[in-house]
Amino acid sequence: MATRSISAEDHDRIAEAIRAAELKTDGEVYCVVAHSSDGYFFAAAFTATIGLFIASLAVAYGLEAWWLSIRLPHFVLAQLLALASVFVLLWLWPALRIHFVPRRLRYQAAHANAMKQFLARNVHRTQARTGVLIFVSIAEHYAEIVADAGINAKVDQHVWDGVIRDLTKHAGDDRLAEGFVHAIETVGAMLAQHFPVTEGDTNELDDHLVEI
Repeated sequence: MATRSISAEDHDRIAEAIRAAELKTDGEVYCVVAHSSDGYFFAAAFTATIGLFIASLAVAYGLEAWWLSIRLPHFVLAQLLALASVFVLLWLWPALRIHFVPRRLRYQAAHANAMKQFLARNVHRTQARTGVLIFVSIAEHYAEIVADAGINAKVDQHVWDGVIRDLTKHAGDDRLAEGFVHAIETVGAMLAQHFPVTEGDTNELDDHLVEI
């Protein structure tokens, strides 16, 4: 997914896209990008422990097949040293951890973070329940759109799925800012269709991209 940092110019472009989209709708668009949705140390350590246990069994059977032997205390000590070395690597190089975590768990962590951001940023507290969160978690290669109840009653999930596919494609091409701008325009057009701007509409959420 995206590797370049989001520049100040990119932040300005995204903020301007949000403001332009909200001129045509009572809805509110909020954008969050997370560099990672979890530290993953314990999940990675658990996976590494299971892997080392399986590898040690394979080594033990290999030694047996070659008519070699090793004293049990030495074998256990070698296991503990290998495990400690892996733990130190995972502690010192956090970027390694996610490679030890199954995709399902990574997606669960990213989804949980999206829901957390939706609530923490008060996207669910707009007057007409028309807030939309566009969320990306870079480390997990994950994107999600979380829409409030007022929108979900009128917009089917497959519509958001199309926006997510386009957003992840842009991110995969290292064009995350362009992906956000395009997603904002698409979401804004959808909101304008179902919730056109009315007199007295106020801006209830900040118009900028939040990096966490």
